[in-house]
Amino acid sequence: MTKKLNTSGVQRWEKKWGLIFISPWLVGFLAFFLGPMIASFIFSFFNYNLIQPEATAFVGIDNWKRALVDDPVVMKSIAHIFEYTLISLPVSFCFSLIVAFLLNNEYVFGKKVFRALFYLPSMIPLVASVLIWQGIMNEQTGWFNLILKQEGLPGVRWLSSSKWIYISYTLIGLWGCGNTILIFLAGLQGVPKELYEAATIDGANSWQRMTAVTIPMMTPVLFYNLIINVISLMQFFLIPMVINNGNGFPNGKTNFPMVYFYRQAFSYFNMGYGAVIAWIIFFIGMIFTIVLFGTSNKWVFYANDKN
Repeated sequence: MTKKLNTSGVQRWEKKWGLIFISPWLVGFLAFFLGPMIASFIFSFFNYNLIQPEATAFVGIDNWKRALVDDPVVMKSIAHIFEYTLISLPVSFCFSLIVAFLLNNEYVFGKKVFRALFYLPSMIPLVASVLIWQGIMNEQTGWFNLILKQEGLPGVRWLSSSKWIYISYTLIGLWGCGNTILIFLAGLQGVPKELYEAATIDGANSWQRMTAVTIPMMTPVLFYNLIINVISLMQFFLIPMVINNGNGFPNGKTNFPMVYFYRQAFSYFNMGYGAVIAWIIFFIGMIFTIVLFGTSNKWVFYANDKN
């Protein structure tokens, strides 16, 4: 009985100090995440203008009806982000994974230097990186077009053509893949060497070892990076805002949901309508996340999974 009481006392002591240590995070979460989320949901039912807060009026579901039914720009912006995701996600994902494989190869010379070089761009402020790439992709003086002209090829309207704009954004995104590469590299280094040795003894070649050992053991990392990248793409904002000033140029192709939200909330000061767009973005990201988690048991392998 005394042992049970002592154990219970230790648990209460650990619980108390655990709450004390996480209290800064709890306060920050309540004040800066949960509180604003609840406030924005309430605002979505009001006609609330930052310039004239005294004119705030309850409009019920009118803002939701406008966004989902009456405003075609919302659906077009969602279609644009889906189109961009279909281009950007596979390219950035495969690029990061291939680079991680190369950086993990035992025959690569100077791996530590290359790892640092690939990660360094992600440390540069994104606005500065975007401005650099804007210069590189300049139609008249950019390096890309100068190289093409040296080879006798016509220049490309990288940032002003609806045909090339998503490819250009994808190339800019590759510049900041350092975090994804680092996570993939950690996953590769976490694969037990004993599995490779066993596969080699069984006569597996390099390709068979990769498909039968590396990829299955990497699926949790692939799953994690997939979710992070999908959520990040749903919030894609800074690059079109810096390069195209959030005006949707060219031909509305860069009018993504987060850009449209920003314009409604902070350019036109329609906070109620902007809150609706923000919640639509949230619901889309949540649906994708639920689908990925729902299908993960069919392709994500965990080493300690007993099923």
